Amino acid sequence: MSQRKIYYFDNNATKQVAPEVIDAMMPFLTELWGNPSSAYSFGNQVGKHVEEARARVASLINADPREVVFTSCGTESNNSAIHSAFALNPDKRHFLTTAVEHSATIKFSEFLKKQGHIVTFLPVEADGSLDLHLLEKSIRPDTAIVSVMWGNNETGVVFPIEEIAAICQSKGVLFHTDAVQAAGKLPIDMKAVGADFISVSAHKLHAPKGIGALYVKRRTRYQPYVIGGHQERDRRGGTENVAGIVGFGRAAELARDRLTGENTQVRRLRDRMEETIVRTIPDAMRNGAKEPRLPNTSNIAFAGIEAEAILMLLDRLGICASSGSACTTGSLEPSHVLRAMGLSPERARGSVRFSLGFYNTDADVDFLLQQLPPIIEKLRAISPLNPEPSAQSKRESRAGRSNHPEKVTVV
Repeated sequence: MSQRKIYYFDNNATKQVAPEVIDAMMPFLTELWGNPSSAYSFGNQVGKHVEEARARVASLINADPREVVFTSCGTESNNSAIHSAFALNPDKRHFLTTAVEHSATIKFSEFLKKQGHIVTFLPVEADGSLDLHLLEKSIRPDTAIVSVMWGNNETGVVFPIEEIAAICQSKGVLFHTDAVQAAGKLPIDMKAVGADFISVSAHKLHAPKGIGALYVKRRTRYQPYVIGGHQERDRRGGTENVAGIVGFGRAAELARDRLTGENTQVRRLRDRMEETIVRTIPDAMRNGAKEPRLPNTSNIAFAGIEAEAILMLLDRLGICASSGSACTTGSLEPSHVLRAMGLSPERARGSVRFSLGFYNTDADVDFLLQQLPPIIEKLRAISPLNPEPSAQSKRESRAGRSNHPEKVTVV
C-alpha cells in the first residue's frame, strides 16, 4: 500500500531524518554497539566516534568541542542551564526572560516561581521585537541568569543575541539563549558571542529526536542537571545515546554545508509562498517583523476563521502545517507568543505557522498556493466569526495593505 504524498510545512516542529544521517547511525545500531565508557578497546572505539561527533556539533556553532555537553533534547538543555545558575548562586532569586519563549522555558519559569523565585517576563513589541533598554533596566543585583531565545519558533523573529550577551556581560550576569530554531538556519559563532550557555536540538537539523546539546562556555561554572556516572566529563550522567550522537554530528556537518542554501533556496520559497498568500487571500496578514527573521518561518493570520479548521482541511490534502509550537498542541488557549505581541484572541486563533526546510520544493509551494485560497473561502462562508464586510471596509482594507505592506495590524 503506497503512502500518499506529504506536503510538509512544519519544519519548526521537527524535520525528517536525512538519509546521510541514517547511514552514519546504522553501524552503531548493528556492529559498534559497545558502551563508550567501557575500559576495553571495543568501548574505546565507540567513544572515539562520540568525540568526533562532538567536534562536528562544536564546528556548527564555532565552539571548542570541550564546551559541548550532549543532552536528550532542547528542553533538557534549557532546563539544565537555568537550573545550574540557581544551584550555584543560591543567594540570587531573580530570573529574567521574555514572554515569547518556548514552553520549555516558560514552564520552567513557573516551576521556579513555585520554589519562591522571582521571574520577570519581558514584553515584546507588536512586531515581536524586544526593547533592549527595558531588558537592561530589568537586570537586578539578584538576577541569577537571563534567558532569551535566538529565533522565535512561532514567528521566526530573531533577537539581537550578540547585543543582549554584551549587556549581560557588562552587568556581570549569566546569559543563556535557546538556539534550537536558529542553529543550522543562521550563522552562529560562539567565539564572538558572549553567551554562557546555548541550547541546540538534533531533530531540528535532520537528525533523530531524543538527542540535544548544551554549550557551556569555558570557565563558566556549571552544576549538572542529570546526576549519575562520569559521562560528559561529569556534566551529564547517563549512558550516551551513541547512535543519536553520531547522527547529530553528521546532521551538524550537513547543516553547516547547507547554511547558504538555507538562506537562499529556503528563504526564496518562503518569501514566494508568503507574498502570494498575502496578495491573493483577502485579510491575510503576516504576524511579526519581516526582518530580522528565520529564513524558513512564516506566521499568517486569516481573519474570521479558526486555524484548527484550516489545518484540518489542509491535512486531508496531505499538507502539514501548525498553529504554533508542537509542544503546546491541544491547548485551548491562543498562542502565548501572539498574545504577547498584542494580537486579539480571534486573530491569534486564526493564525497558521508555515515553516519550510531543505527538502521543500517549488512544486510543494505551488500545491499549497493552489489549495489554500478555496479552503479559506469555504471556511469564511460558513464561519460565524466572519460577518460580511461592507464595500467601504473592503476598499479600506485593500488600501491599507497596499500602503503599508509591512505594518502589523492588531485587530
